[in-house]
Amino acid sequence: MTEPSATGKIAIAAPPEKVYALVSDPGALADMAEEYEGHRWVGAAGAAVGAKFRGRNRHGIRRWSTLSTITDADEGKRFAFEVTTFAGLPVARWQYDIEASGDGCVAIESTWDRRPGWLRGPTSLFTGVWKRDDANRANIAATLARLKAAAETRV
Repeated sequence: MTEPSATGKIAIAAPPEKVYALVSDPGALADMAEEYEGHRWVGAAGAAVGAKFRGRNRHGIRRWSTLSTITDADEGKRFAFEVTTFAGLPVARWQYDIEASGDGCVAIESTWDRRPGWLRGPTSLFTGVWKRDDANRANIAATLARLKAAAETRV
């Protein structure tokens, strides 16, 4: 796999299992993420490899949905999903790696922009985000700060 197009990490004073429980729950993740605001399971009832969920996203007044398929669900270590458009075109991979560290853990959030070159212009116009990598770096920093706050208050 190539290097992520945006990534960030943060130390969290909570056990890896607690952090994993938050990032692997699409409902909890919606409370922490910048653009992602909710989900609906599609033929599944929970986070397991192969499960799909329809994500609701927003940027300002713009709103859109995506379909995500969970690719990794290694409790306490990694949670990841591939995102596609309504037409099944690749959009991104989102991955959360959790490493035990001292009395807590380090959480690493990464994304890979998987859009074909020709799709970048139309999706930027649709979402209102022209510098996707820059936006994702800022979104990751905000999400990780909220993840830390949520995990440390729920310990």
